Amino acid sequence: MRKRDREATRARLLEAARLRFAREGYDATSVRDIAGDAGVDAGLIFRYFGNKKRLFDEVTADIPADIPADLLDGPEEELVARMVRSVVFADWTRYGGEHPLLAMLRSSAHEETRQRIREEVCTTYVRALEDLAEGDDAELRAELLSAWLVGIGILRSVVATPALAEAGLDDLAPHVAAVAGDLLGRPMSGTSDA
Repeated sequence: MRKRDREATRARLLEAARLRFAREGYDATSVRDIAGDAGVDAGLIFRYFGNKKRLFDEVTADIPADIPADLLDGPEEELVARMVRSVVFADWTRYGGEHPLLAMLRSSAHEETRQRIREEVCTTYVRALEDLAEGDDAELRAELLSAWLVGIGILRSVVATPALAEAGLDDLAPHVAAVAGDLLGRPMSGTSDA
């Protein structure tokens, strides 16, 4: 019974930390806040994780696993549509309703976190777009498109600008396809079967 209680407490701490870091970032989150959200004593964080940094590392280590495994699978012309679905419209309840990279952005004052963001964005999104881009400056155009997609996600979920917050995937699809097609130098579909 005690082992199950420890596992349940640890799981509550991870969940509370995931949500708190996502909403407020690393620096604005205290150990007491996390413990309070989990309904336990703050000392348990040190017992289970050693310190706040290790807890943050464990929470954010799950991010790559939370990105859909089949994101890069399927027709190339539908990749951007799959990315929009993943970045902007996926159910990110585990991270307070926002893409987990936004949680890391709130903690980007730390070089290690910035490096992890860079690696995650570059290996998952930018490289896939770069492989699709036609022309000499493919890397730049892939990064521009990635920045735009992340910006859409931020304006929609964090800033909640009225038009984007109310827009559905079908509303964005033709615009995303047009911009993506121009930047990548090839036709892109605004929809996917995924």
